[in-house]
Amino acid sequence: MNAQRRTALVSVVAASALIALKLTTGLLTHSLGLVSEALHSATDLVAALLTFFTVGVAARPADRGHPYGHGKAEHLGALAEATILVGVALVIVYRAIATLAGSVHATVEPHWYAIAVVGVVIAIDVSRATISARAARRFGSPALEMNALHFLGDLVGSAAVLVGLLVARAGWSGGDSVAALFVAVLVLAAAARLMRRNVDVLMDRAPAGAEDAVRRVIGELEPRISVRRLRVRQAAGRHFADVVIGVSPGAAVGQGHAAADAVEAAVQRALPQTDVVVHVEPEEQAALLRERAHEAALSVRRVREIHNVTVVDVDGRSEVSLHLKLPGELTLDEAHAVANEVERAIHAAIPEVDAVRTHLEPLTEQSAAAPAAGSRVATDAELIARIVREETGVPPRELRFLDTGDGLVAFLTLAVAGGETLAQAHARASQVEERIRRACPDIAEVTVHTEP
Repeated sequence: MNAQRRTALVSVVAASALIALKLTTGLLTHSLGLVSEALHSATDLVAALLTFFTVGVAARPADRGHPYGHGKAEHLGALAEATILVGVALVIVYRAIATLAGSVHATVEPHWYAIAVVGVVIAIDVSRATISARAARRFGSPALEMNALHFLGDLVGSAAVLVGLLVARAGWSGGDSVAALFVAVLVLAAAARLMRRNVDVLMDRAPAGAEDAVRRVIGELEPRISVRRLRVRQAAGRHFADVVIGVSPGAAVGQGHAAADAVEAAVQRALPQTDVVVHVEPEEQAALLRERAHEAALSVRRVREIHNVTVVDVDGRSEVSLHLKLPGELTLDEAHAVANEVERAIHAAIPEVDAVRTHLEPLTEQSAAAPAAGSRVATDAELIARIVREETGVPPRELRFLDTGDGLVAFLTLAVAGGETLAQAHARASQVEERIRRACPDIAEVTVHTEP
């Protein structure tokens, strides 16, 4: 017998003893409060029995008929317990209201031994609530957690019965019925919480915060991995996660497997002991077409650089547009011939593309440059330093000027907080660059580098 079942068995024995003690004393003293507490303990006995058997079922390993294991048996048992709790609570409410309304005559006899019995019951409630709570935390068991919650409710209910008996002993017999009504409210509240939590699990409701935690840890992986779909559910204190990720269509099988392993490890860091299934898919079709078009264009001789490759869908037809950089010394006729060759290469590699459109640009050749100096450069440096301080709060980490054949070029390094996203850093750099261009029109080119 495992430790969880031993804990549940202790609860069965304790509940049985409490039923006998409360019911006997309640009948002898005609105390509705004690009888209601005995019925409350009877529900605890049912709960403990259900826990005893369902924990045993839940502990079984997964099999062919139950590939996800048997963990939901605990939640089914807890839901059955909640139904019993509601029924008993309604009976107690009816009896208490009838007594307070005078339709049922109350003949409570709050003898000293009844008060002593309640004191013993409170001591037992404290001990078993503590034992079940510790076991629930240790094993992550919802059934044991519910047991601890019920025992805590019993403790409060027993204290209310004690107060009711003391009030009845002081001369008002209705105090016992008020205590019974209070116990019934506790039972209904516990049943409502129990039903809500376990119905959520049985309906596979995503655990609060679990999905956000998983997305956060996957987002921190390098290289970046796109999450296509994420589903997280929980049963018997254990999480199950299904993750679909997208990888580059050109990635090898080993690379896809490595990405899946990284995602699995990240999920288990966020949610320990999680059963993770990762499915790997190639990135979207448009991305695949872009990569194939880029590869086909580079296969053409004299093509030096390609950028701004775009795939669009026009009335169900796929069109590709791209910018080609060719040697600047080519004539327009020669450059046009190269562009035609690129278009033919893309059509041959991607037959499903209906049209290819190219934009021709000269490839910038290496030119001579020298460090720039002079009063104009000094003025520009002061302006740039002021702009950077206004935008970032600190001076530029590096600022250098070169005099090239195309004009004055400024190279600038910004210090940016390491916690900023790449998009935020890029936006900040673009803002600085735009302000420098407006303030220093004599600078032909501004290159802004960001670093933490």
